[in-house]
Amino acid sequence: MRIMQKISAKQMGHYSQPITIAAFGDSVTQGCFELYLTEDDAVQTVFDPASAYCTKLHTLLSTLYSDVPVQILNAGLSGDCAPCALKRLERDVLSVRPDLTIVAFGLNDVCREDETLEQYLRALDEIFSRLRAAGTEIVFMTPNMMNTHLSERLRDPAIRRIATDTMTVQTNGELGRYLEAAKELCADRNVRVCDCYAKWMRLAENGVDTTALLSNAINHPAREMHWLFANALLEELLR
Repeated sequence: MRIMQKISAKQMGHYSQPITIAAFGDSVTQGCFELYLTEDDAVQTVFDPASAYCTKLHTLLSTLYSDVPVQILNAGLSGDCAPCALKRLERDVLSVRPDLTIVAFGLNDVCREDETLEQYLRALDEIFSRLRAAGTEIVFMTPNMMNTHLSERLRDPAIRRIATDTMTVQTNGELGRYLEAAKELCADRNVRVCDCYAKWMRLAENGVDTTALLSNAINHPAREMHWLFANALLEELLR
């Protein structure tokens, strides 16, 4: 990728501009983990962006290219979906003129009753188009699996209802259908794909309880699992 050519050139002292990567996504990108109930019984999440894959990718790049100033903008927003994210694309991503933008949507899109697969794909297509017009490279990153069963850790009825909905779209193949359609769009638009969902599926196929790898037992990967995203992104950048 061109961004790696820039990083390599700067490592050798031939490129003067800083490198900027934008991570444009939902709660996983933002760094959301466990869920809890507030005093008024509202469901809230633990925010820990320092443990998100964006930070871990920065650690990897800083280790490999210690002389290169790489900045990673965390443009994740809890609860966001592709159509909603399109409305904030200019403000949160294009305004910083990133060299590379990681686009990561799908988990919320598949769960929204007011959003169809066609709307999801149209929004992604417009995001890709605007990013490309702005001159940033693009990687579409597929998400983690959601829960495949109801964990015993989930005791509150409100949280169990959320987990029931996510379990349904995971086990009936709806999430997989959304992501396959997104990957087909990426192939048509020549957008590179970092397929982390496939890696999670391989874990499940090899007997791993992937629900146990979710910090909230619903849809937020545990902190350690964010290394999977960071390593997969690094592999894609180096490919």
